[in-house]
Amino acid sequence: QVQLVESGGGSVQPGGSLTLSCVTSGFTLDMWDIGWFRQVPGKEREGVSCISADGTTYYPDSVKGRFTISKDNAKNTVYLQMNSLKPEDTAAYYCATDINYYCLDNSHPDYWGQGTQVTVSS
Repeated sequence: QVQLVESGGGSVQPGGSLTLSCVTSGFTLDMWDIGWFRQVPGKEREGVSCISADGTTYYPDSVKGRFTISKDNAKNTVYLQMNSLKPEDTAAYYCATDINYYCLDNSHPDYWGQGTQVTVSS
């Protein structure tokens, strides 16, 4: 079955960096699109990046130029490099996917990891 396990969250000062990892199983990264999302309690879940099966990447304006999504198909792992972090980046971060999820259609994936907390504070 599909499993997603995130890691790499933590506490960092504004301007700092973190790299999140999402180890996947049950499917192949060269066949499915996969995205990173974040959520703050009481707010809507926000997509922060997506990488398509062919490796094309997508970002919203809120993180463009600061976040970089990448993947290693051989390691079944997706990464989110986050630089120049701001307090407003504080959230629980999730990777998510399913066979019918595509970066461009803004749909809600069926499979989610457990999340990893990122806190940006001085």
